[in-house]
Amino acid sequence: MKYKRLTKEQFEELHTEFASFLATQAIDKAEWDKIKIEKPEVAEQELDVFSDLIWEGVLTNATYLEHFSKNHIFLFHCQEKLIQSIVLKALDSEVDFMQKDGLQWLSDNLFTDTVEIHLGKKEYQEDRNKAIFDLITEGAILSDGQLYLQINGIIQS
Repeated sequence: MKYKRLTKEQFEELHTEFASFLATQAIDKAEWDKIKIEKPEVAEQELDVFSDLIWEGVLTNATYLEHFSKNHIFLFHCQEKLIQSIVLKALDSEVDFMQKDGLQWLSDNLFTDTVEIHLGKKEYQEDRNKAIFDLITEGAILSDGQLYLQINGIIQS
């Protein structure tokens, strides 16, 4: 398995897609129920293969990621060959970016000496999707890129 197995909840959300996946292998509902009972290891393999297919699709289409912690915001732009990052650090220990008022504080203080901004870029050391998966595993979430683009636009002007 290349990534990780989807959760029970994710499988439930993707039950139609999973049924189609099984159908491509000529496995209908009755056959699937039989496999789960008689060959649980085969059922496990099918779940893993399907999970990897879903992850591969999600990661291939991922363009922006965000990771918020109490005093840091990590914004990532995942391009084809490299990943660019904007890291915002609040030097005021009272600030909590995990709270709604944390972003308002950032807006009010972005260009003061209470915020450090670091820009970076790095070529992928391994395959792109694996690098993105690792960031997600560490707590990043997929994003529409709005915050990255907004902050980048402000910094560049």
